[in-house]
Amino acid sequence: MALRKIIHVDMDAFYASVEQRDNPDLRGRPVAVGHAAKRGVVAAASYEARAFGVRSAMPSTTAMRRCAELVFVAPRFEVYRAVSRQIHAILSHYTALIEPLSLDEAYLDVTQDLRGLQTAFATAKEIRGRILQESGLTASAGISYNKFFAKLASSQRKPNGQFVITPEMGPDFIASLPIGKFHGVGPVTAAKMQQLGIQTGADLRAKSLVFLQRHFGKSAEWYLGIANGQDDRPVVADRPRKSSGSETTFARDLTAADEIEAGIKAIADEVWTWCEKANAFGRTVTVKVKFADFRQVTRSRSFPVSIARHDLLQQASIELVRMVLPTVKGVRLLGVTVSNFDRALVGSAGELPLFDAGEAPSLADAASIIAPTGGG
Repeated sequence: MALRKIIHVDMDAFYASVEQRDNPDLRGRPVAVGHAAKRGVVAAASYEARAFGVRSAMPSTTAMRRCAELVFVAPRFEVYRAVSRQIHAILSHYTALIEPLSLDEAYLDVTQDLRGLQTAFATAKEIRGRILQESGLTASAGISYNKFFAKLASSQRKPNGQFVITPEMGPDFIASLPIGKFHGVGPVTAAKMQQLGIQTGADLRAKSLVFLQRHFGKSAEWYLGIANGQDDRPVVADRPRKSSGSETTFARDLTAADEIEAGIKAIADEVWTWCEKANAFGRTVTVKVKFADFRQVTRSRSFPVSIARHDLLQQASIELVRMVLPTVKGVRLLGVTVSNFDRALVGSAGELPLFDAGEAPSLADAASIIAPTGGG
């Protein structure tokens, strides 16, 4: 197989950097994108805030304890999406093989040198320069011969830098890397590996496939492969979105059934707005409930046709949340996700009723046309 040239482009503190760019008063100050409410969560933190230990997904109250001067800014996702599209347009000048991972990062396969820049390192440098010139934002980049190493490399020179891992460097780089820093190995798996004496890439590489299969099942081959620097995953352009969801953490715990149902209805409305705008409708609805003690449950149902009507998405979401009601525990978070997009059925789904009757029955009554997909 010919050696590939993969770049991982990662915007630096993206949401926070956009806010600092657009508001000069925020430059040089510790900024958190999110809400300072009791139940708020940090969506992104500037590098000035990170110096105090503030991180994304951190409760706002914890962030404020760590940094008394922290400035909270409400998120502006429409602005972030617009900037992301601007950056994607820049990337498209260098390759058609672009795999977005989120609004602020993407893989590029630049094996074919469209711009005649000779090396992937030079290509990454020019891309970062154009992003800075056209958007006023900095990006970091990792360059390597596969996606796994490119992702790891992009974090080595942050912010506003780039790093390359060559095939010659790969074995030594992975051997000394702590297992907790492996992309694709989550905290739970990392802790399990550490309990088994796997602290670094070298330790993982030394284990047999049989040993790893016994402890990690089907993931064993993947773990052993990346420990040896092997990752044959291609850069997949225009990967179809698999789901769309929204969730809300409430300022106080909800206990009344009508409040919980109203919360789910509002979140379903947000999800419907995206579905309608994207003209993407799914057949599976999932409701997430996180209780005051942080225990989390989900309830899901799949339907024979895509849910292409607002009222049906509301109805399905409400019926699903009723499966965990009544509850004596307070509810701190609710979420709704739509998945199993089926564009082929969109045209007819809006005309065919999801339920047999004119008025949608409860999910229990509709059991004959609803296939459960899970729960817990």
